[in-house]
Amino acid sequence: MGQCVTKCKNPTSSLGSKSGDKESGSKSHHKKGGVAGGGGGGHKEEPSALCSKTTNELSNGTKALEVTVETPVIAAVTGEPRKDESLDGDGLSLMRIEEMFSCYKDEREDAILEEGMESFCNDLCVDPAEFRVLVLAWKFQAATMCKFTRKEFVEGCKAIQADSLEGICARFPCMLVDAQGEENFKDLYRFTFQFGLDAEEGQRSLQRDIAIALWRLVFTQDMPAILERWLDFLSENPSGIRGISRDTWNMFLNFTQAIGPDLSNYSEDEAWPSLFDTFVEWELERRKKEEEQALMAKEEEGRCTETECSPTTDRRDTEGSRGSQTWGGH
Repeated sequence: MGQCVTKCKNPTSSLGSKSGDKESGSKSHHKKGGVAGGGGGGHKEEPSALCSKTTNELSNGTKALEVTVETPVIAAVTGEPRKDESLDGDGLSLMRIEEMFSCYKDEREDAILEEGMESFCNDLCVDPAEFRVLVLAWKFQAATMCKFTRKEFVEGCKAIQADSLEGICARFPCMLVDAQGEENFKDLYRFTFQFGLDAEEGQRSLQRDIAIALWRLVFTQDMPAILERWLDFLSENPSGIRGISRDTWNMFLNFTQAIGPDLSNYSEDEAWPSLFDTFVEWELERRKKEEEQALMAKEEEGRCTETECSPTTDRRDTEGSRGSQTWGGH
């Protein structure tokens, strides 16, 4: 489960069951055309006890197929009101939220797991690995990556005031603006660390590759100038960095806010994690080498220019002397 961020970068090939195979018909995850699809032609819909039912009747020797599509799925997609439902003070239908959850939940566990999450994201027309999904998980206060429990899903929908797929999609712009607030982003940032841990294995630190992916993801809307250099440092020093602790994760946000891009105001005497000391030393050395290489390249370019000009000057001098000799001879 902790590998979900990496997997989700190619959700169609890896977001199936943990064994890597999807059992046909074993899950009640339904492609309903999504918000954008509107249930148009060419989109296959799998039958289920919740979302549709068929009855066969014989009348006058002719077999007739009567298809009755119940309203839960339609309501879950569009948010259209039903006569038999009651709304809360915010105008939300708990029944529609529960029915929407049931369309994606796992058969054996009362939660939306990896396959259901893929279907849910597809119907929302979002990539499981994109920032909007992280923000949605934050709003739902999801404890585990690629998983929504019933309580998380229901309470999350109530928190964002949406009881349908269309409603959730309509809330994305507001959620993204919310995430930009200083305190809200700090909360989202700290949530992301916990979200990336593998709860089943009792992880206390993020795997290096997962941390790199999550740092890129969480800073989608406002990327610090030093971020790419920090991630390069982590990538180029795999042997010395096995995992990222909660303290290192939390302090990096402070680092991006307090330390300038040139790192001139960084001090090892302050209470920074030791990994930051190593990074700053590595980065300053890299910049020094880069400047030296640039200077050498410039000097080499200057020497080449002088070499190229010298033969031309010599030829002109030779031609000029020959011309003088010719005129002098006459």
